[in-house]
Amino acid sequence: MKATSGHFVFDDSFEFKDLEEVFPEILTNFLEETDQMPDDDDVMQMFIFLNVQALRRNEKPEGYNRKGRMRLIFPIGENQFYIKSNNASSEVVRLGEKISKMLSKAGIKHTLEWNALGRPDE
Repeated sequence: MKATSGHFVFDDSFEFKDLEEVFPEILTNFLEETDQMPDDDDVMQMFIFLNVQALRRNEKPEGYNRKGRMRLIFPIGENQFYIKSNNASSEVVRLGEKISKMLSKAGIKHTLEWNALGRPDE
């Protein structure tokens, strides 16, 4: 199976602070698996720190929305986040399933949906 995006959708009881403990592992794995790990460890620690601070305040974190092979996006006003690639690939599916396992292990209920981005012509 190939996909361009994998969406981690949470129910109405979800709060962003629920991700505080597992987010550093998710972000680190995402960057490692996509070969987007910063060269400087201080930069990586800053990414983690800023995102975790937002989660502690129960706010939507930044994720990783920089130009690169894949992005980790927290859309405004939605109880979800997703990974997105410019091309359909089995890498999106593999990484999506890996992140889903991390969320499940952390006790965070979610559903994983593929290619759920709306198109302008729909």
